Amino acid sequence: MSRRRLRPEELELWHQVAKSADPMHKGPNPMERPEPTRPSLRKTAPPPKPISDFGIGESVTPQTDTHYFPITTSQRLKAEPVQMDNKAFTRLKRGKLVPEARIDLHGMTLDRAHPALNRFMLTSQTRGMRLVLVITGKGSREDPYDPMPHRRGILKRQVPMWLRQPPLSLIVLQVAEAHIKHGGSGAYYVYLKRTR
Repeated sequence: MSRRRLRPEELELWHQVAKSADPMHKGPNPMERPEPTRPSLRKTAPPPKPISDFGIGESVTPQTDTHYFPITTSQRLKAEPVQMDNKAFTRLKRGKLVPEARIDLHGMTLDRAHPALNRFMLTSQTRGMRLVLVITGKGSREDPYDPMPHRRGILKRQVPMWLRQPPLSLIVLQVAEAHIKHGGSGAYYVYLKRTR
């Protein structure tokens, strides 16, 4: 069905009827079509805004605070609170206290070193010893030509974690890096709790 155009008298009659009726919907009358406007053939773009002076990177916020640098085992041990007597701890750090027993884990694999450490620590505690020395070694030196960098000294990192886990956590009071005369960063002092 095609729509036909209303004649002027029909359109006038329609307007009189539309004025007397209440509209169902608010808004423009759908029967009244606005006159079509002819689009201009030439579109004019708004003028570009002038570019102000700037420095390269001036609006970027510095992000130097977001870098995360992992802490070493030595730093973690230094940050731990002192559980033992402060005077004894100072003497321990200066190498003035002599360990009563020692275990050397050099060259052992993790599956051999862990049970050996557990056995040594529990035996030392039952014998009433207070200070023992655990030698882990510093680890193999890094190869500067190795294409894949890797962390050295697996036992050096693992032993402090083992000492903080059961069953050893129940008998260990303090763990500290050894003085240079007892092995330095390749060994740990382990101060044991008293037997009750």
